[in-house]
Amino acid sequence: MARGRGGTSGARPLTVRVKSARRRTSSSTEWLERQLNDPFVAEAHRLGYRSRAAFKLLQLDQRFHLLAVGRRILDLGCAPGGWAQIATQRVGPKGAVVGIDLNPTDAIPGATLVTGDFRDAAVAARLRGLLGGPADLVLSDMAAPATGHAATDHLRIVALAEEAFALAEKMLRPGGAFVAKVFQGGTEGELLAALKRAFAEVRHAKPAASRAESAETYVVAKGYRGGA
Repeated sequence: MARGRGGTSGARPLTVRVKSARRRTSSSTEWLERQLNDPFVAEAHRLGYRSRAAFKLLQLDQRFHLLAVGRRILDLGCAPGGWAQIATQRVGPKGAVVGIDLNPTDAIPGATLVTGDFRDAAVAARLRGLLGGPADLVLSDMAAPATGHAATDHLRIVALAEEAFALAEKMLRPGGAFVAKVFQGGTEGELLAALKRAFAEVRHAKPAASRAESAETYVVAKGYRGGA
C-alpha cells in the first residue's frame, strides 16, 4: 500500500532549471529549483501528503517500529500536517493522534489538531486530555528559522528538542518513545545525558528523505523508564 512506502517510485524525471526573475532572489530561485527536482516532493503531491516530511516519519518508523494500531501519539509542531497524516493512518480509529502548532493546521480526518503553545501548562493539560491517557509516542519535527550561522542554529534546535523532551517526560507511558529533530552533531551535553537516563535506547538517524545538504538529523529514544 502507498502509505507503507518509505521512498519513491517511477523513473527519475529530467532536471528542471529555473530562470532567475527580477523579483526573485537567488536563494528563492535555488529553493524553487530544489523543490521542482525533489522526488519526495513529487511523490508527496501524488499521494496527497501535506509535505515531503511524511516520508521522513515513514522511514524512521520502518527502522525503529514507532507506529502501531491503537497507539496514542502527540505531534509537536505539527503544521502543515505531514507527520500527523502518517500517524493517523497507522494508529487507526482505536488510536489517537493529537497535534499542536503555533500556526493553524488544516483538519486531518482522525486527528485532533490544536493551535497553541505546548509550553503553556494549561495547553499541556488539554493535550493530555485529548489523548485520553499517557502517550505511546511523542514526536517533534520542530525547527527554528535558520539564521545561517551553524552554531546558533544548532543551539536553537537543541533548545526546542529540550522543551519537547520536558513535555514528553510528563506525557509518556512507561516504555514509550520520543523522536525529535536536531542538527548534525546530534544531541549533546545535558540533553543527551538526560535522554540516556530516561530511556533504555537512544539513537541518531538521518532518513533518506532528509536532503543530503541538510544538517538535520533525528534523535530516537525508546523504552521510557518513567511513567506519566
